[in-house]
Amino acid sequence: MADALLADLVKQLGSIAYQQALQEIQLLVGVDEEVEKLQEKLGIIQAVLDDAEERHAVKNRTEKVLLEQLKDKYYEMDDVLDTWNTARIKSKIEKDGDTAAVKKMVCPFPSPSCCFNLPLRHDVGRKIKTLNETLDNILNNREKYGIDLTRQLTIKNNVKKTTSDDVDESDITGRDEDIKNLLSNLLDMGSTQVETFPRVISLVGMGGIGKSTLAQLAYNDPEVKEHFQKRMWVCVSNPFDQITVAKAIIQEIDPKHTSLNYITEFQTLSNEIRALIEGKRFFLVLDDVWTDDPSDWEPFRNKLKYGAQGSRILVTTRNNNVAKMMGGDRPHIVNLGILSDEDCWLMLSKKAFSNEDQEQCKDLENLGKQLAHKCNGLPLAAKILGSHMRGKREEEEWVKVLQSDLWKLEKIEETLLGPLLLSYYELSLEEKKCLLYCVVFPKDHLFDRFELIIHWMAQGYIPSEVDTEMEDKAEHYFENLAMHSFFQDFDRDEKDRRIVRCKMHDIVHEFVKSMTKDVCFTINSDEKDEKDVKRASQLSLVVKKTVPNYLANVKSLRLLNLTVCSSQTVPPKLFENFTCLRSLHLKGESIMKLPKELENLIHLRYLKLSCCITELPEAICHFCNLQSLDVSECSKLKKLPQGMDKLLSLRYLLLLSNESIAFPKGIGKLTCLRTLSDFNIGGKDDKEGCKLEELKNLNQLRETLRIHGLGNLVEVGEAENVQLKMKTYLRGLELDFGYLSKCGEEEERQRMENDVLVLNALELPPSLKNLTVRFYMGSTMSPNQMMSLTTLKKLVLVNCYKLKCLPPLGKLKSLESLEIVAANNVQKVGDEFLGIEESKNKKENDIIFSNLKSLQFEDLDNWEEWMGEIREETIMPSLNFLSITGCCKLKSLPIFLPKIPSLQELQIERSPILEQRCKPRK
Repeated sequence: MADALLADLVKQLGSIAYQQALQEIQLLVGVDEEVEKLQEKLGIIQAVLDDAEERHAVKNRTEKVLLEQLKDKYYEMDDVLDTWNTARIKSKIEKDGDTAAVKKMVCPFPSPSCCFNLPLRHDVGRKIKTLNETLDNILNNREKYGIDLTRQLTIKNNVKKTTSDDVDESDITGRDEDIKNLLSNLLDMGSTQVETFPRVISLVGMGGIGKSTLAQLAYNDPEVKEHFQKRMWVCVSNPFDQITVAKAIIQEIDPKHTSLNYITEFQTLSNEIRALIEGKRFFLVLDDVWTDDPSDWEPFRNKLKYGAQGSRILVTTRNNNVAKMMGGDRPHIVNLGILSDEDCWLMLSKKAFSNEDQEQCKDLENLGKQLAHKCNGLPLAAKILGSHMRGKREEEEWVKVLQSDLWKLEKIEETLLGPLLLSYYELSLEEKKCLLYCVVFPKDHLFDRFELIIHWMAQGYIPSEVDTEMEDKAEHYFENLAMHSFFQDFDRDEKDRRIVRCKMHDIVHEFVKSMTKDVCFTINSDEKDEKDVKRASQLSLVVKKTVPNYLANVKSLRLLNLTVCSSQTVPPKLFENFTCLRSLHLKGESIMKLPKELENLIHLRYLKLSCCITELPEAICHFCNLQSLDVSECSKLKKLPQGMDKLLSLRYLLLLSNESIAFPKGIGKLTCLRTLSDFNIGGKDDKEGCKLEELKNLNQLRETLRIHGLGNLVEVGEAENVQLKMKTYLRGLELDFGYLSKCGEEEERQRMENDVLVLNALELPPSLKNLTVRFYMGSTMSPNQMMSLTTLKKLVLVNCYKLKCLPPLGKLKSLESLEIVAANNVQKVGDEFLGIEESKNKKENDIIFSNLKSLQFEDLDNWEEWMGEIREETIMPSLNFLSITGCCKLKSLPIFLPKIPSLQELQIERSPILEQRCKPRK
C-alpha cells in the first residue's frame, strides 16, 4: 500500500527520475521521525560541549577544532529544528484563521501530518540528511579525543536556598587606615592654602584591589554627603570619550537637563558643566580612568576650576602615570596595596559562612586560610572565592577546590582567574550561557534585571517546563549569578529588596570577554581592518555608509545590535544574510522605514526598535516566535499592525506611554502576554479600534498596566466584562479616562455620569500595590471600591477636575503614599476623607491612615478648608512628609496635624494664605 502511494506521488512529480524521486519522497515521509532523532542528538552534543568545556580550559587542546565544529553544527541543528517548529506554528495559526481553506487540502499520504508544507518537509529532510553525514564524520573520531557520547545530558541543580539578599557587598576589611586618610583628605577644611583647582586624589592599584569599593564608601559617607553641595559619580573606562564623560557629569548634577537630548558639541557641554558647578563645592568621582593623554583631561580642568574652594576630584585607575597627569603639579596619590592572608580569610569567610555557621567556619579555618593565600591579597578574589565556597561544608569539598588544576592557569589577571573559573564551572550549563551573554553589553553598563531576563529567554537559554514559568527560572539564574559575585553595585527595590539594576566588575567583564572572543564582536563600518567573524553569534554593528562585505561570512548570528547613522532605511542585505537572528535591536534617529527583507527573520524572539517610524509593518506579524516587542523608544509611532493577533508567543509588549497609538482588534488573543505597558481603547466612532473587552482573557499580565481612553466607553457592560479582578498578578494599574476637550453641557453631563458608572463597574485586581486615576470626570468615587483595595500602598488622583468630595481613604491600612493633583472642585476636606464612622459604628482605638508616610496636595484651586479636630482616633501616626503646593485659597491646617510626632517635613509652596499663617514667628 505504501509503495503504491509512493509510486502515485512519483507520477505526479513527473520530470524527476524514478530512483531520485523515491529518495526525495522518503525524505518527505520520514521527516517527522528524523526531527525527533535530531532533537535527541542535539541534547547529546549539548552534553558533549558542556563536558569538554572544562577540559578545554585545563588541557593542551588537541580537540579544539572538533569542539568548534560541534558548536557550529549545534547552531545549525537548532536552526533546522526551529524552522520546523516555526512552520508548524504558522500552519496552526493559518488553520485557526481559515479552517475552510485547510479542509480543501488534499493529501495522498495516509497520515494527515504528511501533507503539512511539502516544500518545507523536503528542505528540512535534506538539511537533516546533510547534518547527519557531517556529524558522523566529526564524531567518528570521538575516541581519539576522549569524548564519551553515552552520557545523558545532565543539569546541575543548585540546592542552595540562598537568595540575592545574601550578596550585599561584604564589609571592607584591612582598609581602615586607607579609609581614614581618604576621608580626611576629602573633608580637609583646616587648610588655609588657596587652591586654584580642585584637589585631585587618585586611588591607584591593580584590577580587583578594591579601588572602586573604597571610592564608593567615601562617596556615600554621611559627612561627605553633607559637606559637598554637588556629588557626581562617572564611570570613564576605555576608550575615553569627552562628550560621553561631559554628558555623564551633567546628568549626575541634573538628570533632566535639556543639553542631554540635543547638544553634541563638547564646547557647549563643557560650558554647561561650568554653569552647573560654578561657585559650588562639588565632589566628582572619575572611576576607572585609563587615558594618560593630557589633552583629554585639560578641557575638563579649565571648567572644573570654577567650583568653590574645597571641591574634590577622586580618580580610580590602574596606571600611576594617569594619576600623575590628572593630579597636575601636586598629585595626591594613594597606592592601594594587597591585603594580608588574614584579611583575605576574613573577607572569604564572610561570604562563605552565615552567622549560624561559625562552628563550621572554625572547623574549616585551616583549609580556608590556605585558600585565602591563593587570593594573592586581592579583595575581589576573596569575595568571588568566598561566594564559590558558600554552601560547601564538608572538608573533602574544600580539599578538592585547593587541589584543582585551575590554579595552574595563567591568563587575564593571573591572580583572579582561578577564583573566577572555579565559580564559573560551578554554574549550570544554562547559567554559563546567561553569564557569557552579558558580554554584549559594554563595560560599566547598568544591567536591568528585567532586560537581561527577556534577552536570555530570546536566546533559548531558559528551558521551558510545565510547572515553572520561564521568568521564574530566569530569576533563579540571575540570583545565582549575583550570589556568585559575578554582579555587584546593586540597586534594590525598596519594598521587596529584589535586585532591580546592577553592574559587573571590569575584571569579570574581561574574563567573560575572553571566554567569548571568537563569537562576540563590535564592529564600526568605517574600520579598515577585516575581522574573522565566520563563527560570530553576537554582533554590535555601527553602519555609517556601507556594510562591510566580510560580514557575508557570518552564518549563525543570534544577536544583532544595529546602529544606522545616516540612512533613512536599514541595509536590506543584512536581513538576507542574518536569517538566524533571535534578538535584534535597531537604532537610528534617521530610520523612517523598515525593509521588506525583515520578514526573513522567522526565528526572531526579541525585537527592539529605537527609531522614527510612524507605524510597524505587517511583516512583523509573521514572527510567530516573537516573545518581546519593544517600541518604547519610537516617539513618533502612531499605529500597531492589524495582524498583531498572530503573535501568539508574545509575552512582552513595551510601548511609549502614549494614548494616541492606535491598537488593532485581536490583542485579546495574545494570552501569553506578561507585560503590556499600555492599552489604548479606540474612540467612540472608531470601528476598527480596540475595545476594552480585549483585556478579558489577558490574565497573566504582571507589573503595571496603563489603560487609556476609558472615557470613550459607550457600553458600561464592557467595564463589567473586562474582569480586572482576575488579573491577580498585576501590581500597578493606571486608569486614564482621557482629557475632556471643550464640549457642550449635555456632552459634559453624559461624560460625568458615564465615568462614575465605568469606575464603579471596574472590579479592580485584589493585589494592587499602586493605583493612578487620571482625568476622571465623576463628582464622587465609590467608597466600597476604594475600601476593597486592602493591599494598596500608593494612590495617585490626577486631573479629576469634577471631583467634589475626596473618597474615604483613611481605613486603607496598607496605604503609604497619597497624591491628589488638580481636583479643582474640592472645597472642603474633613471626616469623609479620613473615613471616620458615626459613633455607633466606631471601634475602640481606631487608627486612621495607619501607615501613611507621604501626603501631597497640588493645584486644588478652590480648596478652602481642611477640617480636623483632635479626636479619640489616632490619625496619621506614621506621616513624615506633607506637601501642599498651589492651593491658593487654603486658609489653615487641621488641628490634629501638629500632634503627629513622626512628621519631619512640611512643604508649602504657591499657597500664599497658608504660607503667611504658617510663617515662623520671630
